[in-house]
Amino acid sequence: MQDSTAERSAPEVARRFLEVSSRGAYDELADLYAEDAVIEIPFAPPGVPRTSQGREVFRARFKTAEKVWRIEGVDQVSVHETTNPEVVVVEFTLHRRLRESGEPLSSRYIVVMTVRDGLIRHSRDYADVVAGARAMGRLHELLGDGTA
Repeated sequence: MQDSTAERSAPEVARRFLEVSSRGAYDELADLYAEDAVIEIPFAPPGVPRTSQGREVFRARFKTAEKVWRIEGVDQVSVHETTNPEVVVVEFTLHRRLRESGEPLSSRYIVVMTVRDGLIRHSRDYADVVAGARAMGRLHELLGDGTA
């Protein structure tokens, strides 16, 4: 880790997170997290853990996602600083394309990110799970009622 990493503020780390996310640079994305960081996804769709821990766990998950879709970009970005200098709220739309079907998938995200020593220590991620389930033909699983 470079010395400059520890000096990055929460907004700087958030902007870097957005930049590497927009390129689908999954290894670089994993490297933004502390070794023992935690990601919470309170409204995770079926099959996605609501809580996971560890940079290498995230790296493996990101690599799995890379097989499912290709990142095409990020827009509608807002980075909100909070009264706690370690916490930022990041809003963005992530544009992807499913590799198997070629179906486009755009999802709105809100990430509440805690950054300390230039690394993401904790994030709470909220996503438009309906858009994702619809694009992947899994809306019935999300709804749990047999609807397609």
